[in-house]
Amino acid sequence: MRNREQIRLPLSRKARLGAAMTAIALVHSAPALAQDAATATTENVEAAPGDQIIVTGSRVARDGFQAPTPLVVLTQQDIQNTSPSNNIADFVNQMPQLAGSTRPANSRLNISNGSAGINALNMRNLGESRVLVLVDGRRSVGSTIFGWVDINTIPQALVDRVEVVTGGASSAYGSDAVTGVVNFVLNKKMEGLRITGDIGVTDKGDGFNYSGSVAGGLSFADGRGHAIFNAEIAHQDGIYEIDPKDRPWNHRGYLAFANPAYVVTNGVGNGQPAFITFRQNAGQTNQAPGGFITGSAGNNNGLRGLYFGDNGQVNQFNYGSFNSPALNSGSAVTRTVGGDWRLNDSGRRIGLAPKDDRWGVFGRLSYEVADGVEIFAEGSYNKQEVFFNAGPNLGSATLGTVGCTVVPVPTTCNAFALQTLGAARLAGVNSISITTTAADLPFRGINNKRAVQRYVVGAEGEFDAFDKPARWDVYGQYGRSDLREQLRNIMHVARMTAASDAAFAPAGNAGGYAAGSIQCLINVDASTTNNDPNCVPLNRLGIGVANPAAIDYVLGDPYRKQVLEQFVTGANLSLTPFATWAGDVSIAIGAEYRKEKIRGSVPQEFQPIATVDGTGRPGFRNAWSVGNYLPFKGSYNVKEAYLETVVPLGFGLEFNGAVRATDYSTSGYVTTWKLGATWAPIEDIRFRVTRSRDIRAPNLNELFQAGTANSDSVRNPKFVAGDPTSGPQFFPYSGLTTGNPDLKPEKADSWNIGAVITPRFLPGFSASVDYFRIDLDDAIDTITAQEIVNRCDEGRQEYCAAITEDPARAQPGPPRVPYLLIRSQPFNFVKKLVRGIDFDAAYRLPVGGDSSVTLRGTATRYIENLSDTGITGVTPVNTVGANGGQASTPKWIFRTSLNYETPTFSGTLVGRGVSSGKYLANAIECTSACPTSTSQAPTYDNNHVKGTFYVDLNLTQKVAVKSGSEAEIFFNVTNLFDADPLLLPETGLAANSTFSDLLGRTFRLGVRFKMK
Repeated sequence: MRNREQIRLPLSRKARLGAAMTAIALVHSAPALAQDAATATTENVEAAPGDQIIVTGSRVARDGFQAPTPLVVLTQQDIQNTSPSNNIADFVNQMPQLAGSTRPANSRLNISNGSAGINALNMRNLGESRVLVLVDGRRSVGSTIFGWVDINTIPQALVDRVEVVTGGASSAYGSDAVTGVVNFVLNKKMEGLRITGDIGVTDKGDGFNYSGSVAGGLSFADGRGHAIFNAEIAHQDGIYEIDPKDRPWNHRGYLAFANPAYVVTNGVGNGQPAFITFRQNAGQTNQAPGGFITGSAGNNNGLRGLYFGDNGQVNQFNYGSFNSPALNSGSAVTRTVGGDWRLNDSGRRIGLAPKDDRWGVFGRLSYEVADGVEIFAEGSYNKQEVFFNAGPNLGSATLGTVGCTVVPVPTTCNAFALQTLGAARLAGVNSISITTTAADLPFRGINNKRAVQRYVVGAEGEFDAFDKPARWDVYGQYGRSDLREQLRNIMHVARMTAASDAAFAPAGNAGGYAAGSIQCLINVDASTTNNDPNCVPLNRLGIGVANPAAIDYVLGDPYRKQVLEQFVTGANLSLTPFATWAGDVSIAIGAEYRKEKIRGSVPQEFQPIATVDGTGRPGFRNAWSVGNYLPFKGSYNVKEAYLETVVPLGFGLEFNGAVRATDYSTSGYVTTWKLGATWAPIEDIRFRVTRSRDIRAPNLNELFQAGTANSDSVRNPKFVAGDPTSGPQFFPYSGLTTGNPDLKPEKADSWNIGAVITPRFLPGFSASVDYFRIDLDDAIDTITAQEIVNRCDEGRQEYCAAITEDPARAQPGPPRVPYLLIRSQPFNFVKKLVRGIDFDAAYRLPVGGDSSVTLRGTATRYIENLSDTGITGVTPVNTVGANGGQASTPKWIFRTSLNYETPTFSGTLVGRGVSSGKYLANAIECTSACPTSTSQAPTYDNNHVKGTFYVDLNLTQKVAVKSGSEAEIFFNVTNLFDADPLLLPETGLAANSTFSDLLGRTFRLGVRFKMK
């Protein structure tokens, strides 16, 4: 039997909250301990004179070199003092330059692509595939079919700093560094032992989490050898429902829907907005937990508006004061204000956070075999399992009711319909159409498992060349990700239809079933070729009425297995061959070979069903409501070589240039380059500029996917509220996206222009301002399902050819609702433009002794984010200033912090958020004299949504321990004032999960030990 206990908590919410609060209270004793202890010494590790530094974004190793590309350095102290959680990705994602990243909070509906549960960075909201993530300057294997690196696989306890380069760096690192680079630099010379542990919980008592790590390092052989290791574990409880008492923000009835007063005559609107927004008490009316009748054929929809409650109780829906479409318009009402607006429970039975378990180990061994020559080997292994609530098993069905008033009852009468509604109600009714959020079925689950391993061996060292220090390294690297992308409790289309079509077994039936017993129609009808002895009839009319055996029959757990492999070998050399009158000229040269592979397997039962239409055109039919995986395999390799130089020109001016030659096995040769300069006319100010050509090569998924399916709904372009002939407002669909081996690399032309100010008259103050512009040509993209439908509606047959219907899942209505099957494929056809300005300022003020106050603010003003598909009649839309989802970008993203620090205590307040903006980027806001609403420019009476502002508190107190060791207790409160998320006028999760804090106020308490 399928386990339907969807939420398991080892402790009750109150017990967990109480335990956490008790632990938190112990912090108050820490200062007393510290007061009795001797003041701990603080080590300031400084580079020795002449030591060379490699700056992320450049391959040149040079003392004092400041690259022209903007660089943000996040230190270990920053991470420890201001991180909102025990996951470093949550801290990095607070940087305004990173916008639109994929996180567990916003990947709940990434049902079929395997990315649910990972932390993948997105810079400038130009896509996770266009930012390069490095570990100690080297690539890491991806954790998804898109090649995205999961930050969870990086040994967090060893991270010494995170360097964020906000500018193109393909000439230094190759493909993917279009928007920038995020480099996680590890502490490879750690000494001693460090132990960290923490626990956390929300103020609602849910979301309990903990993490722990042990990291250590030691030198041996008189300092020639060094070993480090790290082991860490983390757990988070899943939050599988949104309780109206705990989080009322999702239950206010904030909703936008079609305006019944909007009328189109001869293609021209009547001046009313097509969509109107209600701030409260609005809800969805065409679904209910136990089923809702949206239409009944044969009696002029006389049963429309009935819904089913506990044990099949029949109830009449109470429509509110405002309905869309209007009551008695001929179309089923889908939205209402007032009345029983709370009946639909899709806003309650959805998840906010996954259950997440992960652990990892890392080790590194190095040995100086000769002066200036060190060999090294390192390896890591990480495992993760996540379990999401991806929402209820929404469904619909048409149940035949012909002959329900006849005795004996014929098989054309659905047994459960007759049993629940009674013969009197079904007199003259031929069928009923129902929609349901299926409270009797467990929610759809995502249960992804990942095992990621990475191994590097190499050698590095320094020597004198041309009487100057030179640096070199060679390495080989292997990475592998084993992915099991598993869905749970997914409807099997054919079995759901078979189980829903229940009938009373007639006497003398061929299957030998007892006369009058309720059986699956396929087993008691006249045909014997469609029998399924495993079929168990499913009652979908009510709550608490479904047979558990029937649930097991109609639900399954589709999965696919994928193996990603990455092979990399490279060599780099940095030296200073000569000097001019202005100073030393440095160069760096290097080469790299990389191979990426993917292979996978899918059991036949979880694959879509191949079909051929009447014209001989191949197609597909989904066996499952979502999933429908196909296995694919493929590989490509790339050979690269680069040259970079730094040339001082005198008068404070320095030139930095680079060029890289790249040859892809799939798409041929491409050149990337960078020209940059810095100018410091006085030591108080430094100007910087870069111009670069960068690329992103197609990833394995874009090249080789055999077919990735997704399910959703698209808006009907012809729909007019109140006009039943215009069809339903939405079409449900399944999409199948296949790869394209003919894809070419994307090409980006980027500018970065800025200045850094460090005035001598104001010690401790620094500020920078940088303008960025990225023009991306031949961007790889797939035409959306909505775009395909819109273009087909305009008569474009090339788009109509991508659409077919699945008759098995169509709803006869009225009105008839076809189930669409939509095929698509990626192409190099989009142009993208992203522009904006980064601001960063910091001021550190000593306040006596060794204490200080530091104020820092970072913000990005996004100006443009345009995508031009080149499709005739489609106007590019600037998505900046729209807060409606992950793909759009707020105008302002900001983060400020105020830190007070003494030798034994640190306290930090963080303020962060985004500006208010539009709900939809392309919508026109008007209340009267509105233009005709179109799919490209819909009209809304209110297109404004609020922004967010959150305050976090972080406290750290050192405590007394034995000599030679250090310890500190830390306490964090995230979202100190329990501010609401960025709310959206939508059903389900009515919030922007990318730029919001969904959990509310959370507490975290932990301890760090450092032993030498």
